[in-house]
Amino acid sequence: MKKCEIHQLYNLEETIAADIFKGVTYPWEVLPKIKDFIVELGNTLDVSVYEKRGENIWVAKSAKVAETAFLNGPLIIDEGAEVRHCAFIRGNAIVGKNCVVGNSTELKNVILFNSVQVPHYNYVGDSILGHKSHMGAGSITSNVKSDKTLVVVKDGKEEIKTGLKKFGAMLGDYVEVGCNSVLNPGTVIGAHTNVYPLSMVRGVVADHSIYKNRNEVVQKNE
Repeated sequence: MKKCEIHQLYNLEETIAADIFKGVTYPWEVLPKIKDFIVELGNTLDVSVYEKRGENIWVAKSAKVAETAFLNGPLIIDEGAEVRHCAFIRGNAIVGKNCVVGNSTELKNVILFNSVQVPHYNYVGDSILGHKSHMGAGSITSNVKSDKTLVVVKDGKEEIKTGLKKFGAMLGDYVEVGCNSVLNPGTVIGAHTNVYPLSMVRGVVADHSIYKNRNEVVQKNE
């Protein structure tokens, strides 16, 4: 399933976490590694650029973090990022350069590449969001199946068993997710794809496409 491979989805030059992807094929393989990776990376960060704000919490001095935001480690907030009023970062999170984490947005076990925007009432859990991807207001990643079985990534008749109980969504670079959409467990959205508002997305969505509903996905005219 080549369209789900890391190099098809992400520009690894746009994240401080590039090394976590070494030696793996699919991005969801790194989800169980995020916690330990942050602790290891955080202890190597330049103290002239980052300050330590608590146990395993590193925040770039140029980042803007609202006093009302909740930060739990392990956590790295990179340069120029903005964490707004009442954001809830539960831990195991890497917030890339110039990202926006908005009011009442919740993050848990995630990697946000540089310039990602999750600005309004978003839940992002057990997910990886590529460079300049954006989740519209109220859109969320659902990270556990209702029957609690392990997540399987499906693309037509092709399937990959992930072995993961918790797996939200993999968003490629420049993905736009419309307001109030739900990305079901195991969703993979290719780079430069747009998802219509109020969508329920499941499985693999091709890059450079427009997702209108599960039966209508059209290629962009570029």
